Formats: sequence, structure tokens, C-alpha cells
Amino acid sequence: MRNELDKETSPYLLQHRDNPVHWQTWSEDTIATARRADKPILLSVGYAACHWCHVMAHESFEDPDTAAVMNELFVNVKVDREERPDLDMIYQTALAITGQQGGWPLTMFLTPEGAPFWGGTYFPPDNRYGRPAFRDVLRQIEGVYREDPGRVASNVTAIAQRLEGVFAGNPGTRIPLEAAPEVAGQFLSQHDPVYGGIGDAPKFPQPTILKFLWRTGRRTRNDAMLQAVRTSVTAMCEGGIYDHLGGGFARYSTDAEWLAPHFEKMLYDNAQLVSLMAEMQRQEPNPLYEQRIRETIDWLFREMISEGGGFASALDADSEGEEGKFYVWSAEEISESLTEAGLDATLFAEHYDVTPGGNWEGTVILNRRHRKGPFPEEIEVKLRAARQHLLTQRDKRIRPSWDDKVLADWNGLMIAALADAAILLGELDWLARAEVAFSFITEHMEKDGRLLHSCRNGQAKHAATLDDYANMILAALTLEAATGKPAYLAKAEAWVSVLDRHFRDQKDGSYFFTADDQTDLMLRTKTAIDNVTPAGNSTLVECLARLWLLTGKTAYAERADTLTKAFAGSFQQQPQGFPGLLNGMEWLLHGRQIVIVGDPEAAETKALAHSARTAGRALSTVQIIRDGTALPEDHPAHGKGPVDGAPAAYLCVNQVCSAPEVDPQAFQTALEARP
Repeated sequence: MRNELDKETSPYLLQHRDNPVHWQTWSEDTIATARRADKPILLSVGYAACHWCHVMAHESFEDPDTAAVMNELFVNVKVDREERPDLDMIYQTALAITGQQGGWPLTMFLTPEGAPFWGGTYFPPDNRYGRPAFRDVLRQIEGVYREDPGRVASNVTAIAQRLEGVFAGNPGTRIPLEAAPEVAGQFLSQHDPVYGGIGDAPKFPQPTILKFLWRTGRRTRNDAMLQAVRTSVTAMCEGGIYDHLGGGFARYSTDAEWLAPHFEKMLYDNAQLVSLMAEMQRQEPNPLYEQRIRETIDWLFREMISEGGGFASALDADSEGEEGKFYVWSAEEISESLTEAGLDATLFAEHYDVTPGGNWEGTVILNRRHRKGPFPEEIEVKLRAARQHLLTQRDKRIRPSWDDKVLADWNGLMIAALADAAILLGELDWLARAEVAFSFITEHMEKDGRLLHSCRNGQAKHAATLDDYANMILAALTLEAATGKPAYLAKAEAWVSVLDRHFRDQKDGSYFFTADDQTDLMLRTKTAIDNVTPAGNSTLVECLARLWLLTGKTAYAERADTLTKAFAGSFQQQPQGFPGLLNGMEWLLHGRQIVIVGDPEAAETKALAHSARTAGRALSTVQIIRDGTALPEDHPAHGKGPVDGAPAAYLCVNQVCSAPEVDPQAFQTALEARP
């Protein structure tokens, strides 16, 4: 055997192509090889921007002695979790079943058939951090496999049974949206009222939870919920988790105050935070949120455009072998650089926590936690000039590595966020960029009507998951709302048909994470519990509800309702696991239809559409049609028309439409007033 990773396109896998470990990729052929050799499989899962993955690679996988033990005792398989989230879900869950904390790098030991029997995450080369030395673990596990097969078989059976139970359906009556305030109250009890965020360090942004709190607070007029979101988002926007020079948010904060980030930047975090801030900005305009939206999108276009206009996955935390080195400063470095450029170093230091000796491990992480803006314009001008100068200087450093593969699910989240923000802030270039990214995926990552999950260097690969379809359907519906182009609606319907054919569980109406014709997995998983991104089943509730509102086809509403029932039993057991599902139910139960009848190119029609798309009241579909008879007969706006030849707008709630309105400002006022 040899290291086979030089044949791959994944940046993470290519990072390991020169290891002395005989890495294989996950495939049915690799499993067959393990069976023939009667060797257990060592499965190592990570991703390109993972700091501890780099540490373990340097300490163990690059070490010839450790590699020799691995090659002798195991068939070694390396997996990029971003390319194969289906595998990662199974084996992370298996590790949790054994009572251990999950994470990356994931190190799992499998039978030659691929069944897990033991595992962990990072193992050091020597006994340290309360963890055993990796080489000792290797020998012990292989010894147990050879000498105590009964114990291995017992573990395999126990884990397999628990896995089946975790991913089995647990239906019930439909989840009542009336339960949302109680669930929100549980999140509020974990909210940090001083620094924001849910829980203590390390703190993750958790935008799905924050969006749930925001929507529930708006619907129930609960200011405590709204204030929790304001506090959290403002703290992130002013903290060190935000890159104050280059824009964009890091993956999480290692402390409770949002000062010290884990410096990697992930596409999915930034997509969801742009989406959250856009929804908040729509309803409560805030100059800080608008600035962060604009700066984050500037970063996206400057640093995250991959091939063909798709969006890259991530930026690494490390450069020159050191976490955060690219992003941190010394106080002296900042002072000298700004002073030499004729800029106000003292002013900048006061506003960005620049102190002698630093604020983190002897260095400075720029933040505005103690000097929150906005400041008078003359100060902001000076601060902007200083930030731009330091960004120019920082760009001369050795950059962190870039994971430029395009993932359908994460791109779907960003396309949707970008389209929403573009309409809200009047930036049509953003909308055009979102359309380019969408086109890249449909032209290069779709074959015979089926999506593929990942693309890099012109090679699209790996069967799409439920999340790929759900997030790309969301992207299509958001682009349809922003542009009025019917092709996006048609694409969304086509992808739902694929899900119904290949992913839907006919027993309960929910959707599996993988298709029925994928054969390299030990089981098909199914969940609506959100992770760092909303679960695909949760997103689908929103998508199906929006399709119903747009088309009038009641089958979509019925599908969405059935989907919520499929997880109602699980919701009763773990209600805090389903904020995304509750967000989708908002659309199903309280989504509104706006129909504008008139010439789509007429200025009057466009003005009405702009009022509809930027109104503070969220959760509304917008359709522009020439004649109301084009709508299905059971659509509440069927047959509606212009008023005295002028384009007219109709707001439909619970299948009942308002009187027509021809004045854009009056229509926007009416939209804000209606519950």
C-alpha cells in the first residue's frame, strides 16, 4: 500500500499526501482491502482549517515511527469532513454514544467492515493533557481486536443498536408553535446578560438559536428575547471574534467575552450571521449591523471567491505553523506603522484595545468591546483610515491557507444571505454575485438533475446530502424573491422532486440525510436537530411552506406539516435541539403572500415590489405577475388585477387578501401595520 491522497482535490487531504502514513480514501474498495487483510480500519476525520488537526498531523502523521505502527497494524483512512458530512455524522455520533466528547480531529477505530468499536479525537504523541500517547493507543486497540474479538463484537453491536435508535423516527402530533416561547425561555436562562451569547466559554455564534429568539420575541412582543439577541450580536460585532481590519467572523471565541477567537473563518458562520443581521436590520435599523454586513460581504468578495464565482469554504486559523499569527499585533508594531503613515496611533489604540503587553498571550487582538461605536464622523474617518492602512500592512504577511473547494450546502446559505442583504441595502452587485454562484453550482455541480456536494479544480464529486438540496432550494427561493425570475422557482420545485424520490422516508414523511442509491455507508441517518447549521429537515419546512405560498399547491403545505409531525416525539424529549424547525414553522403558520399585478418592467410595479421586499415585517413571499388569472384557482390572489390600469399590490394572510393598494409608501405602511 501507499499514500493515495496525491490523487485527491480536497485541500485537507492534500495536506496529508506527503505523510509516511499509507492513507487511503473512504471507498468500498478500501473496505474490501481491510477485509482481505483482516486489519481494523483507523479512520481519521478533519478539515483544512482545523488547528488541532494540524497539531496531530505534525506530531504523529508526519512522524516515521508512528506511521510505521499505523501502517503495520491498520488500514488508515483519511476523510475531509466537509467533503463527507455523511460519514462525519455517523462516526461523531458513534463517538458520543461511547460517552466521549466529539470534535476534530476525529479518530475512530472500525472493524474491516466499517463498524465502529472505539474512538477519540486528538491524541498526543506522549502522555499529556490527561490523554494517552497515540502509539500506545494504536497498539492497545489492535491488541484488543486480535486477542478479545468478543469484546469488539459486543462494542460493535451496542454502538450499532444505539445508532439505529438515534436516527430512527420518533413521530407525534404536530409540534405546536405555542411551545416556542417556552423553548426560548430555556435559551434565555442560558444567555449571558453581560457579554451575550448562549452558555459560557468557548462561545459559538449560534445564529440559528439567535434567529429563533428574534422571531419569537418579535411575534410575542417579548423584549427580553429581543434584547438577548441585540446584546449577543453587538458583542460579536465589537469583539475580537470579528476581524476589524478585513471583515468576517471567526468560528468561535475561546473566552466568554468574545475577545480571543479560534481564528479560522468558515463560510457557513458568515452566511448565517449576515442573514441574521439583515433580518434584524430590516426591522430595527442599526448602523453597526449595516457596517458589519457590508464589511463581511467585502471580505467575501475579496478573499472567498473560488472557481467560477462559487464561494470557498474556509480560511485557516494557522499561518507559519502558529494559530492566529496572521491576525494579531504588538502595540509597538501598530504605533510605529500608523505614526509613520501620519495617522493617529493614539486614537486608534484607545478605540481598539491596543495596550503595551497586549490583551492576549502577549499580543493584541483588535476589538471595540470597551469603546463601542458609532463615534462622531470625524473620529470614524480617522479610524477607517487607520484600519485600511493596517489591513494593507497585514496583507504583506504570510497568509493562512485557503480551502477553496465549493460546497453546495454552504454556498446555498451564503447565496440566500447575499440576496436578502442585496435587496435590503440596495446593492444590486451583491445580487449579481449571488446569481453567479448559483449558476456555477447548477452548471458544474449537477449531473442528470442530481446535485453533487463538492467541487474543486473543475472536479465535482460526492453525492449531495439533504442539506445540499435544502440550502440550495432556500437559495433558489430567495433569488426568486429578489429577482422575480420564474426559473428559480422551477429549480426549487425540481429539487424537491428529487428529494421526494430519493430521500423521503415514506413511513413518516421526513427526509434521510443521504439518498437511497448511496451504498458506501453503514446506515442512513435522519435528524432535524440543528448543528452549526440548521438541519436539512428544518430548512425544508421553511422551503415547503414558501413553495406553498408561492404556488398555492396545498401538497407543499401538507408535506411541511407532515415533516413537523415526524419529529414531534423527539421535540418533546429535547425541545432545545429544534430551533431551526420552529423557525420553519413560523413560515408555515404565519407566512404571508404579497402579489403585485402589473407590468414587471413598469416603474410603478418596481416601486411596489421594492416596498414589499424591504418592509420590516419578515416572512413574506413576493410575486409579480401580469394577470392574476395566471395564479392557481385556489391561490387567494387568483383573478386579482390592476386598479384603473395602474399596478396594484395585494397582501394575503391566511388565504384572505387585502384591498388593492397602488401607492408604494401606503402599501409599505400597511405591511408594517398588519400582524
